[in-house]
Amino acid sequence: MTAMMNEDRDAAVAQVEGLIRDIPDFPKPGIIFKDITPLLGDAAGFRTAVDLLADSIEGPMPDYIVGTESRGFIFGAALAYHIGAGFIPVRKPGKLPSDVYACEYKLEYGTDALEVHRDALSQGARTLIVDDLLATGGTARATGDLLRRLGAEMLGYSFVIELSFLNAREHMIDAPVNAIVRV
Repeated sequence: MTAMMNEDRDAAVAQVEGLIRDIPDFPKPGIIFKDITPLLGDAAGFRTAVDLLADSIEGPMPDYIVGTESRGFIFGAALAYHIGAGFIPVRKPGKLPSDVYACEYKLEYGTDALEVHRDALSQGARTLIVDDLLATGGTARATGDLLRRLGAEMLGYSFVIELSFLNAREHMIDAPVNAIVRV
């Protein structure tokens, strides 16, 4: 993709960051939820976020953008359209109608699982995982595990927001990590 000038990129990042609001004590006390709905509702801001995601792609272009349920679908599908790639949804259990691979992963209090169709892509397909938020990295790593089971080439992870104080990036050494907004 064409690289933005640094000052243009800084302004674009500031625009996106300004459209993300903090919701204190959601979903439970002590959590500050990063709400992307104002960003999604602002046509220029949403376009800027997708442009920034596209601009961050380095090296070969992905054949597929892989979006994780559910907000990863929003940004992932828009990015796939923008760069001319296919889109693959990774879903919660029981949501996909054909044969799937599943991957269980740990949450703060328990476990969860993700699934992808076994025939979602061909061996060696270039993939980029996209989601709205990188927190602890469990969902992203589980998605990466599913893609490796499919024989995909992982080009990287791309997020709109990264909660950098949780240090998830340090544990995601299998592919480059990009985030538009780091807090």
